[in-house]
Amino acid sequence: MTTTITNELDEAAVGEFVHRFITDLGAAHHAVTVAIGDRLGLYRAVAEVGPATAHDIAAAAGCDERYTAEWLNAQAASGYCEYDAETGWYHLTPAQRACLADEDSPTFLTAGVFLAAALFKDEQRLAEAIRTGAGFGWGEHHHDLYVGVERFFRPGYAANLVSSWIPALDGVEAKLRSGVTVADVGCGHGASTILLAQAYPNSTIVGFDSHPPSIEAARVAAEKAGLADRVRFEVAAAQDYPGRGLRVGVHLRRAARHGRPGRSRPAHPVVAGGGRHLAARRADGR
Repeated sequence: MTTTITNELDEAAVGEFVHRFITDLGAAHHAVTVAIGDRLGLYRAVAEVGPATAHDIAAAAGCDERYTAEWLNAQAASGYCEYDAETGWYHLTPAQRACLADEDSPTFLTAGVFLAAALFKDEQRLAEAIRTGAGFGWGEHHHDLYVGVERFFRPGYAANLVSSWIPALDGVEAKLRSGVTVADVGCGHGASTILLAQAYPNSTIVGFDSHPPSIEAARVAAEKAGLADRVRFEVAAAQDYPGRGLRVGVHLRRAARHGRPGRSRPAHPVVAGGGRHLAARRADGR
């Protein structure tokens, strides 16, 4: 088959593509202001003191008034906050608050921009990897990626992991309640690992990740949650993960041997294969 490519310019097609590109470019520019608003606590300040003036919001966030006003105007123009021209007050609607300012909301979205921010910060190295074929490991990304992933996905885990996802797996919840050892593979900063430990106190949860700084952050989070006796975090190389050799089971059994004294443990750990999908097996093999 022969494909004919014409060089004739279709003005309507060009116009459509230009509109698409400019829309994407504008979104990318606005994403930077979202990251700044989150990093400086500006969305939280609007949620707490609004409806309020730029002066009051800047004071609440500890920021410069003039630049805060510029930031607020950008948010209002993009539909990320509301502005009353008569009073000069800014505020968040309930929907905007849930998505931009409330980290406990299952619809919290703001942290997602840090995933994109990390890719922009990694752009030169990513380009070099594509040019040379040298590869780019998960642990080589900018720090914003790991923090962004944890903050972006944690509200969804909190809203769904224990209440609906685990109960949807045949027989898994009963085993978790009775007491098994769980491997949370690709645990990152440990949000899902800690949630499992809180919900199933009879089980021991072991988080694995190939990124040592993430493992350290997870250990700190578990300590703060008072779960250090039932949660452990171990570094596992990428080739150790299920689907790449299943050697993570060896690491898990080794970790399980160092559990709480006097605690009965299953001979076969619960292993999370391919992400956070749990498969449970008790000591009796069932």
